Amino acid sequence: MRFLIDFFPILLFVAAYKLHGIYAATAVLMAATLVQTGIIYAIDRRLQTLQKVTLVLVIVFGVLTLVLQDERFIKWKPTVLYASMAIVLAAALWIWKKNFLQILLASQLSLPDAVWARLTAIWVGYFLFMAGINAYVAAYYTTEAWVNFKLWGYIFPVIFLVGQGLYIAKYLKEPGDSSSVEKP
Repeated sequence: MRFLIDFFPILLFVAAYKLHGIYAATAVLMAATLVQTGIIYAIDRRLQTLQKVTLVLVIVFGVLTLVLQDERFIKWKPTVLYASMAIVLAAALWIWKKNFLQILLASQLSLPDAVWARLTAIWVGYFLFMAGINAYVAAYYTTEAWVNFKLWGYIFPVIFLVGQGLYIAKYLKEPGDSSSVEKP
């Protein structure tokens, strides 16, 4: 169900684009993201930092797109989001010696520190990849192609999350298992 909640703003955005163009789609994306954020808050009674940042960026870049009637703003929003996340995770890990991924997820996953550090580096790489590929498509392809990429590009996070799950699975303990975890 969570995947559907995460995916529905993009679906609505693509449908609105196909029916009414980029500016109507931008307004729909803004409204859908607000609704999505409300649903997530209603379910979890809190919002993750990424959800807050995403909402702010969608609203800010959406307003700029609509007010200035310039589609480049909405097309570059994902690049800004992904690059920002990469910079924050990398700076926290390698400059401030804090692992934000571990801080956010340690209550849900018990992993060795070395695995958390590798996992964070993998996330930095993933975010840079996504920022780069969105920037490339936004800069060199038509808006139609970019919108299609937004829909079909969802395969990248799916592959990434499955790969990440396979990577960390060997480090997870079974409930009630007190044996040592495989070393990283």
